[in-house]
Amino acid sequence: MGKKINLIVKEKDKNPRIDVFISNYIKEMSRTRIKNLILGKKLKLNNKIILDPSKKVNFNDNIKLVVPEPQKSSLKAYKYKLDIIYEDDDLIVLNKPSGIVMHPGAGNFDNTIVNALVNYNKNSLSNIGGDLRPGIVHRIDKNTSGLVVVAKNNYTHENLSLQFSRHSITRVYQLLVWGKIRPLKGKIETLITRSSKNRQMMAVSNSKGKKAITNYQTIELFENKNIPTLSLLECKLETGRTHQIRVHMNYLGNSIVGDDKYKKKFKKIKDIDILLEASIINLKRQFLHAKTIGFIHPKKNKEMIFHSNLPQELENILKMLRKTSK
Repeated sequence: MGKKINLIVKEKDKNPRIDVFISNYIKEMSRTRIKNLILGKKLKLNNKIILDPSKKVNFNDNIKLVVPEPQKSSLKAYKYKLDIIYEDDDLIVLNKPSGIVMHPGAGNFDNTIVNALVNYNKNSLSNIGGDLRPGIVHRIDKNTSGLVVVAKNNYTHENLSLQFSRHSITRVYQLLVWGKIRPLKGKIETLITRSSKNRQMMAVSNSKGKKAITNYQTIELFENKNIPTLSLLECKLETGRTHQIRVHMNYLGNSIVGDDKYKKKFKKIKDIDILLEASIINLKRQFLHAKTIGFIHPKKNKEMIFHSNLPQELENILKMLRKTSK
């Protein structure tokens, strides 16, 4: 049956949204979790099922929320060596390589990070995320590498989800983009929504979508007559929208090297180094790496921060660029 929560709206509550009202009283539960419970028909307002998380509540309204028992995972184990950076009784920080997806989905139910986690320790993962996403608090794209944090119990999952929803998690990415970004350092703040032209892609919108904020700075500029201009950037996220950095870079006209969705075609330049050209053209991933993640440990209540070096295939491109740019 799950846990039943009963709340009565008091006069002081000032007519807030129902999801905000619940989150104010249940501090350990994230707004995203509450929203999903509402959409899953787990909430009644005055004995009537409500499906709108933004519905306003009034004085003396009666709210009943059912939090179901966590689902048990029935996923297949995948024998895959995980690059674990840190682990304790509550969480795992792992370094995900490019080329593997985070969790099962259409066309791939077996060879994912989740399946590898099930193989690593099936009985030590949070399960409030559902059958297909045990332990998964957040994710990075298949062809992006870098750091992700995994929850080993439901308390940790809820606490980390709350930190993500409050945008208090530190996330820094390193990336190589085409061209020279102007200004060299700045903030990109837009709305991002699903593309009307391709539902598998996201796009910047002037009128709809979710707010997305990316802070960026140019770390290194590769610029001379023998190579296309390229910029090594670091991006610090204030929000975590789907494909956020990739969409924002493409929006500025400085798409990420190797990005096959949000891309700018590589233009051959006379006398360019053959090995460098081949390395860029044949890169089977986007040059995007989640290099830093930081958060407050849910149980230890102390700040933890982790760093990851660029994978060798990306570092090799930088070495060739530095050599060619001299």
